Amino acid sequence: MKNIFGPINSRRFGTSLGVDLSPALKQCNYDCLYCELAPAQTTDTQIQSVMPDEIIKELQMNLNSFIDVITLTANGEPTLYPYLDELIEKIDTIKGSAQTLILTNSATLVNPEVFKTLLKFDQVKLSLDSVSEDIFKKIDRPHKNISLDAILEAVKRFSKEFQGKLFIEILVVKNLNDKEQEMQKINEYLLDVKNIYRVDLGTIDRPPAYGVEAVSFERLHELATLFENSLTVHIASRSKGKKVLKTYTKEEIVTTLSKRPLTQDDIDSLFDTVSKKRLEKLVEEKIVTLKELGGLNFFSI
Repeated sequence: MKNIFGPINSRRFGTSLGVDLSPALKQCNYDCLYCELAPAQTTDTQIQSVMPDEIIKELQMNLNSFIDVITLTANGEPTLYPYLDELIEKIDTIKGSAQTLILTNSATLVNPEVFKTLLKFDQVKLSLDSVSEDIFKKIDRPHKNISLDAILEAVKRFSKEFQGKLFIEILVVKNLNDKEQEMQKINEYLLDVKNIYRVDLGTIDRPPAYGVEAVSFERLHELATLFENSLTVHIASRSKGKKVLKTYTKEEIVTTLSKRPLTQDDIDSLFDTVSKKRLEKLVEEKIVTLKELGGLNFFSI
């Protein structure tokens, strides 16, 4: 397979069959510090593209009833693919029960044609690493003439029109966007974005293109507590790093979960054995409940 990869079992999206819209080379309007791909000059167009019929042919060979999502991505930015609208129309005719998902850095939402095409997807994940111009330029290193203010405005408009599941992904880089002030700014902005299904808060978990560092899982947890409870925030980390298990009192567990619901993975990375038993007791007493939020199960008050 040249254009299709997987399926991959994802805790966030289910069983995913990937479509790479730039399999031969990196073509992106960002040159992010944390990208696992080698540094490359930014571009606002694809100079090399695969035709939609070739992709559809490969998809048909690999689709089955166990696939939950068909995920469109790229070695770079998938919305630069010039035949995206034609491709999503054709995928819709063969996808069966699978959902369509695209992973985009959000920058091309300012383009009316891309905006209209993304409305056709079942799920859209938008990256948003910062709402401050200086931090945005340091982390994402955007192509010339890309305006953060224009992106932020377009994301708000898109969220009002999109009928599917909208995900926001924030990737935290040590000493760049890991300060409380920046997370509070992102929180304030997201409160004006409509119909967010889930916010995924993560950090670097692959070797980056440049010399930047991840933050700890514990730091991600601290930052997650800065978001309003109306936002479902999931700590999206493949590696929890070194576990620093802590003993929580009953009152501390209640306070923590009232501020930020936690998944079982989160519990395993934060709570020691004594704390887990206290959590089990709180569940038995129905003080803590297990709720499905944003496609994941959370312990919540």
